[in-house]
Amino acid sequence: MAAHTIRAEFEGHSGATLAARLDMPAGAIRAWALFAHCFTCSKDTLAARRISGELARAGIAVMRFDFTGLGSSDGEFASTNFSSNIEDLRAAAEWLAEHHEAPEILVGHSLGGAAVLAIAGELASVRGVVTIGAPAEASHVIGNFGGHVDEIRAEGEAEVTLGGRPFTIQRQFVEDLNASSLADKIRQMKKPLLVLHAPRDEVVGIDNASAIFTAARHPKSFVSLDDADHLLTGEADATYVASVIASWASRYLPADAARQEDAPVEDVVAAETGQGRFQVAVHAGLHRFLADEPTDVGGSDTGPSPYDLISAALGACTAMTLRMYAAHKKIELGLVTVMVRHNKVHAKDCLECSSDEKAGSGNIDRFERVISIDGGAPDGLAGKIAEIAGKCPVHRTLEHTAKVITTVK
Repeated sequence: MAAHTIRAEFEGHSGATLAARLDMPAGAIRAWALFAHCFTCSKDTLAARRISGELARAGIAVMRFDFTGLGSSDGEFASTNFSSNIEDLRAAAEWLAEHHEAPEILVGHSLGGAAVLAIAGELASVRGVVTIGAPAEASHVIGNFGGHVDEIRAEGEAEVTLGGRPFTIQRQFVEDLNASSLADKIRQMKKPLLVLHAPRDEVVGIDNASAIFTAARHPKSFVSLDDADHLLTGEADATYVASVIASWASRYLPADAARQEDAPVEDVVAAETGQGRFQVAVHAGLHRFLADEPTDVGGSDTGPSPYDLISAALGACTAMTLRMYAAHKKIELGLVTVMVRHNKVHAKDCLECSSDEKAGSGNIDRFERVISIDGGAPDGLAGKIAEIAGKCPVHRTLEHTAKVITTVK
């Protein structure tokens, strides 16, 4: 299932604007997940992108965001701490609930895993929690500060190089990490838990996974990530993690992952998503997809344009009509492909139009349809195929005037 990404913004714990990305399934959404990235990382790390993208392809929509002062988010990193990360997570969950749907799955990588463990018990919507290479206590991060810990305590702050980048770490950050305790949070969480950890993780040792697993109540599961590194830089590792999460989570989602909004609708419904200038979510029967406009006219190009959809309807209807005709006449007809191109041309320049149509003023819609058949058209039937194509219901609708009745309520 192909997926696409939508940019979003929301207000974090301090009022700073935080940057987010929504990785959306192409079809029906089975559930929403919230992803918390690793310490001093961002929503755009390889692990975050790959795992979120794979989950989206499995039908799980994912919101990943940059904590305050990191990545593309506003705010000062130096003024943040573990507690503020938890509050940013809460703000993200509230935004998701208001604009889409409350998260049912929390996924946290490294310190992000500690953060989701700390908040999961407070979010009623959450049905499952996943940690990836997470520390059993947030204070584990202090080990990354090396010989700067004494300087931070004595001077109030120090510049620490983490992952090749300088960060200002304040005394309050260290004190907040030491003050946090996850063991009780894990025991009281009362949520299904999946612990993913690599035995050879050199940043957060495997003993942390054991401590988390021991503190948690059932149902709980542990999956070893074999020789993966802490940041899951191997594409195969991230893909495997996503597949395990999707499979594990399905046990805790509603039966058949059915949603009330995924129930079949009698009419086609198109509703604005609030993302981008033109994006709308289309619900037709049991099917859901996005429609949008190209970027050159101000859209985000996250789905077909309205005229793309009309062209698609004509092409699909043509192929179906020809297949029905071939079956009825018992004709061996190879697979049919229909290419449709839409243009607006001036009435007087339309070679295929009648004299009455040419007498009209202004532009008219012109659909150019090219039918290809695997193995070629049967001998002597090319003309008949073109004739039958013209009898498809969508073709007839486009060629004749339709009445549109509009009601505003």
